[in-house]
Amino acid sequence: MPFGEQPAYLRVAGDLRQKIVDGLLPPHSRLPSQARIREEYGVSDTVALEARKVLMAEGLVEGRSGSGTYVREQPVPRRIARAGHQSGICSTPFRQEQTDERVKGTWESSSRQEGASTAVAARLRIPAGGRVMRTRYLFRAEGEPAMLSTSWEPLEVTGRTPVMLPEEGPLAGRGVVERMAAIDVVVDNVIEEIGARPGLAEEAMALGGVPGHAVLVISRTYFAGRCPVETADVVTLADRHRVSYHLPVR
Repeated sequence: MPFGEQPAYLRVAGDLRQKIVDGLLPPHSRLPSQARIREEYGVSDTVALEARKVLMAEGLVEGRSGSGTYVREQPVPRRIARAGHQSGICSTPFRQEQTDERVKGTWESSSRQEGASTAVAARLRIPAGGRVMRTRYLFRAEGEPAMLSTSWEPLEVTGRTPVMLPEEGPLAGRGVVERMAAIDVVVDNVIEEIGARPGLAEEAMALGGVPGHAVLVISRTYFAGRCPVETADVVTLADRHRVSYHLPVR
């Protein structure tokens, strides 16, 4: 194949994609059948099938059992606002992950003690298998599932203190900074990294998405000086959210 020339199935998928973008194939309309694609574009059944698979993988269409393939309605992305901690302002787990005050949010959570995996231990700078408190969250924005988060806190920092369980005790439902301050641990910096990967089936189910579609992962670690006191992975559907940072210029 000459350099720059696309395979036939990508050319067909690209033309159908453009029709979806331009509104010629609006949401909920039926995608041309495999036979129709074959005839219209002069391609084989295999090429027509592969073109449809491309559009499915991109989340533009979905199959309905016994009915055909239809154009999906594309969600309007929500904004996940990120900003540095502001002293004196009470933070909650939802506000910790979504700092846009215009968004009303709630959360569900569960915590348990466990041994840190090798990856988590490296992030917390503790030995593999070191005891941590793992807390899993499901965040809802305007009542709809928005984000999943799993956080790990080293029990050598929080163990046997009133803040050992993030969602229980006198500071239940407060953010990491406030909880750590209550045990004289001053959080003064945070590192975040953003990546993307295919979503796991259980993540898609919890967030109302499709297994295999891309998710955004915000990996965040809070530090007191050079000592990590909490690390977390925040997961959200890539086609439904945009991450927005507001950072001060010093």
